[in-house]
Amino acid sequence: MPVRPPRRLAFLGIGLMGSRQVRRLLAAGYPVTVWNRTRAKAEPLAEHGASVADTAAEAVRDADAVVVMLENGRVVADVLFAQGVAEAMRPGALLIDMSSIQPAEARDHAARLAERGVRCLDAPVSGGTVGAEQGTLAIMVGGAEEDFAAAEPILAAMGRPTRVGPAGAGQYAKLANQIIVGAAIAAVAEALLLAERGGADPAKVRDALRGGFAESRVLDLHGQRMVDRAFETKGRSVTHLKDIDNALAAAAETGFDAPLTRQVGDLFRDLLAVEGDLDHSALYLVLDRRSRGGR
Repeated sequence: MPVRPPRRLAFLGIGLMGSRQVRRLLAAGYPVTVWNRTRAKAEPLAEHGASVADTAAEAVRDADAVVVMLENGRVVADVLFAQGVAEAMRPGALLIDMSSIQPAEARDHAARLAERGVRCLDAPVSGGTVGAEQGTLAIMVGGAEEDFAAAEPILAAMGRPTRVGPAGAGQYAKLANQIIVGAAIAAVAEALLLAERGGADPAKVRDALRGGFAESRVLDLHGQRMVDRAFETKGRSVTHLKDIDNALAAAAETGFDAPLTRQVGDLFRDLLAVEGDLDHSALYLVLDRRSRGGR
């Protein structure tokens, strides 16, 4: 028997990502009730057809599915279990946590929700605010196959969902994404700086590499930001470092050594300490300073 997709949605966490995701869901025809700790950030969505709730528990009370997009695992746990969301959700409802948290936290949340009869998926994303606005997010999902089948139409309104395994597996996929992106940003920065030191035009080097084996979205988008020295925040470095630290914690939990991930984490720590929370492509500034003898 096919799984009936949920219709009434609640969305908790209306930040730069969440506001855009809600608009995609509303455009797809879903009735959505939204909540944010700072209500003023949620209120503009009323103009697009969303209902705005005063509390998180109120938002989820009649929902078939609840989408969560919050800052970290501690905040997710607080909203779910201290602010009454888990208790207010009806048995059989589906929680879709699109926050980036530790895999162990995702498994713990899923187990605690299951005790209340609430189904759960961890579904972190990649693609940033552009992907959220265009509905092209890469969505990495952990959880039961039947729950993924129920959630797939909702997720498809926001991007391209792929189930990668059981509870917590989506978070491992997101950590893999952040390791790759962080290392690639550092590699592109180091490569362009080396070329510049040798007398080549870094903008022309970037163009020359396009279409070869070095081609990537990082070389395309972040490489252009480096060439332009345009580091206004599109992807927050503090958030990327949070994900790198989560990856290191997950590696320690599984007994896996991740030396490259540690090095990328050190670069982000340096960036935040000296330059502040710029775009993550600003790893270029750290490597530029170090190449000139600065620390």
